[in-house]
Amino acid sequence: MMRLTPSLALLLLAAPAWAQTPPTVAAPAASPTARPARAAGPGMAPLPLPAGTRVISLDQAERMLLERNLNVIAAQRGVDAVRAQRLVASSLPPPSVTVGNNFAEFNSTQSNNRIEGARFISPSNNIALGLTVLIETGGKRTLRTRLAEQNIAVAEAQVLDALRGQFFQLRQAFIAALAARANLEVALANRGSLDRTEALLRRQLQDGALPEGDLLRFQASRLPFEADVTNAAQNYAAAVAQVAVVLAMDAAAFSAPATRNATTAALPPVALDVRGRFDAMPTPGATREELAEAVQNRADVVAAARAATAGAANTSLAEAQRWRDVTLNGGWSRSRLSQDLPSASQPLNATNQFTFSLSVPLFTNQIVTGQVGTAAGQQAQLEAQARAALLQGRADFATAWAAYEQSRALLRLYTGGALNRAELAYRSAEQAYLAGGRSLLDVLDALRTLNATRVGANNARAAYLTALAQLEFATGVSGVAARL
Repeated sequence: MMRLTPSLALLLLAAPAWAQTPPTVAAPAASPTARPARAAGPGMAPLPLPAGTRVISLDQAERMLLERNLNVIAAQRGVDAVRAQRLVASSLPPPSVTVGNNFAEFNSTQSNNRIEGARFISPSNNIALGLTVLIETGGKRTLRTRLAEQNIAVAEAQVLDALRGQFFQLRQAFIAALAARANLEVALANRGSLDRTEALLRRQLQDGALPEGDLLRFQASRLPFEADVTNAAQNYAAAVAQVAVVLAMDAAAFSAPATRNATTAALPPVALDVRGRFDAMPTPGATREELAEAVQNRADVVAAARAATAGAANTSLAEAQRWRDVTLNGGWSRSRLSQDLPSASQPLNATNQFTFSLSVPLFTNQIVTGQVGTAAGQQAQLEAQARAALLQGRADFATAWAAYEQSRALLRLYTGGALNRAELAYRSAEQAYLAGGRSLLDVLDALRTLNATRVGANNARAAYLTALAQLEFATGVSGVAARL
C-alpha cells in the first residue's frame, strides 16, 4: 500500500480549502506543497476563458433587459398602438363633402313628346355641392374615449407584466448560469489539485520512493474528474446561452481562441461570463401575510381587472347605441339654363337650388340588442378571467412560498452540517491513510464525495435564490429576489 509523504498529505488536506478556486491561464506554477490563497466566493473566481469575453453582473443584465428584451419592446409598442386609437376614439365623426355636376340634358315638347335641345354640359356651366354631418347622440364619443383610456391602462399593465415575466426569466437563467459557473470552478479546482498531486508523485517516482503502479492507478482515478470538467463546462455554456436569449443577444457571437492549451481545452468559448455572489442566504424582507396580500397588485392581476373595467365601458358604449344618431344633409346646386327655352319677360340665365334633409335609422332595436348582449357577455367573461387571474396569483404565491421554505431548509442542511461532515470525512480518510489503514484511492473517493457535496451545496444555493426570484414573480413585490 502506498504511503503519503507529509508534503503529499498536506497537499491533499489543503485541497478542499480551495476547491472552488480554479487556476487561471496565465497563473505562474505554484509549489505543489504550497497552500493556495483563498479566493472570492463561488461564482466570482476568474475562469480560463478566451481574452475579451464579456463579463456581466445581474444588475448590468437587468439594465440591458430594459433596453433590449424583445417581449418588453413588443408590449411597449402595444401601448403606442392603443394611445393612437384613443385619438381616433375621441374625434368627432368626420363630415363629408360632395361635389358634382350634370354632364348632359335634353328637353321634350308637350305636344308630340319630341326630344329637343339635347346637349352636353361642361362642369363650368353647372355645379352641385353637398355636406353630410353625422350627429352622435347618447354621449357616444365620451364613452368611446373612456373605453380607449381603459384599454391604455390595460396595455400599460401588460407592459409591467411583461417586465415581471422577463425579469424572472432572466434571474432564473442568471442563477442557473452562476450555479453552473460555481460547479465549473469546483471541477477546475479539482483538476488543478490533481495536477499538483500527480507532479509530486512523478517526482517521488523519479526519486525511487514510489512504485510505478501507484502512479498509474492514480492517473486512472483522474478520469471521472476530467469528465466533471467537461460536463461542467458544457453546462455553463448552455446556461450562458439562455441568459443571452433573454437579453436579445446572439449566443453564438463569440471569438474562439486561436490556440488552446491543456488548461482551456475543455472550456468552450462563450458570449458572456456571468459574475455574482450567491453564497449568502437573504430573506424575502416581508412576512408571508404581507406577500399574500400583495398578490392582488400583481401586474397580470391588475391587467385582468382593468380589462374587466374596459369590458364594462364597452357595454355602456353598446347600450348608448339605443340613442339613434342623426345624419344631416345640406346641398347647393347651380345650373345654367339652355338658351332655347321659351322666352319670358326676364330672360333666365341659371337656376340655384338649396336642399336640406335629415335621416334617422329605423328598425335598429334588434341590432342594438344583439350588440349589447355581445358586450355584456364579453364583460362577464373578462370579469371571470379577472377573478381567475387573482386565484391563479394566490396559487402561484402558495407554490412559491412552499418552494422557498423547502429550498431554505435544504440549504440549511448543506451550510449547517453537510459540508462540515464531508470535510471531516475527507480528513478522517486522509488521517487513516497516513496511519496505514486506507489507500490513496480511498482518500480520492473521500475527496470526490466532498466535492460532490460542494456541488450539491451550489445547487441548493441556486434553488434557494431561484425560489426567492419565484416569490417575487408570484407576488409582484420588487426587492424580494436576491441582489447578486
